[in-house]
Amino acid sequence: MIVVVFTILIVLVVYNFITTRFSFNQDNFLPISLFVLILGGVLYYFLSAQLFEPLFKSEENIENQIKETLHELNTPVATIQINSKILQKKESDEKNISRLKRIDNSCDILLNLYNQMEYNIKEQIDSVSIDEFDVDDIVEKSMIKHNDIKGDITISYEKKPFLIVADKNGFERVVDNLLSNAIKYNKKDGKIIITLEENTLKVEDTGVGIDTENLFHIFDKYYQENSLSSGIGLGLNIIKAYCDRYKIDIKIDSNKDEGTTFSLNLEGVKWQQKR
Repeated sequence: MIVVVFTILIVLVVYNFITTRFSFNQDNFLPISLFVLILGGVLYYFLSAQLFEPLFKSEENIENQIKETLHELNTPVATIQINSKILQKKESDEKNISRLKRIDNSCDILLNLYNQMEYNIKEQIDSVSIDEFDVDDIVEKSMIKHNDIKGDITISYEKKPFLIVADKNGFERVVDNLLSNAIKYNKKDGKIIITLEENTLKVEDTGVGIDTENLFHIFDKYYQENSLSSGIGLGLNIIKAYCDRYKIDIKIDSNKDEGTTFSLNLEGVKWQQKR
C-alpha cells in the first residue's frame, strides 16, 4: 500500500511538471499520458522489488527452518515411542507399565501435532497435490494401521472400488480419524462397519454415542465430549475442514449408548465427473 501511494505521488508530480513545462493540448495528451503510465509501472516494479524481496526471502527462510525443525522433532519422538513399546513388553510392574503407556500417549499427541503442522504448511504453500485414487485402497490401508490398537473391536468392510479426485494425503487423514474415533469411543467387543454405497462412505460404530446437545460442537477445534479421553480434540475438526474444502457433505447419525454413524457424500469428487 505504501509503495502504491508513493508511486502515485511521484507520477502526479512528474505529470504536473510535464504539463506545466510544455503546453498541454490534444496533440501531446496521448504521448504524455503513455509516458507517465510507463514511468509509474517501472517505478512501482523497482520499488516493490527493493522492498518486498527481503521479506519474501525472510519468509522462505522461516518456512525452511520450520520444516527442518518439524523433521528433527519427528525422529526422536518416534524413537521414544518405539522404545517405550519394547519396554512395555518386558516390564511386569503395573505402575511402570502405566507410566510407559502415558509416555506412549504423549508421543501419539506429539506425532499428531507434527502431522497437522506439516500438512498445514503444505496447504499454505499450495503444495498439496490433487490426485485420482481409489477410496477402497485408503480404507484398507487405514484398517491395517489400526490393527494393533483396535483390541477386541471387530472391523468389517466389503471391498468396493470407488475412484475420486482430491487431496489423497488429506483424505487418508480423514479416514484415519474416523476409524480412530470409532475405536476410541466404542464398547468392549464392539463393532465397526464401513460401507461404500451410492457415492457415500459410512463409518458406523456400536459405541457410546454422542449427546444431542453436543452434536453442534463436535467439529469445534479442541472439543472433546469426554475430557478424560486421550487426544487433543483435533480429529473431527480436521475432517470437517477437509470436507468443506472439497464440498463433501458430512452427516452424523448418533444415539446415546447405541453408536454413531459418519456419512461422507463423495459425489462431488467422484472421478467419473472429472473426466
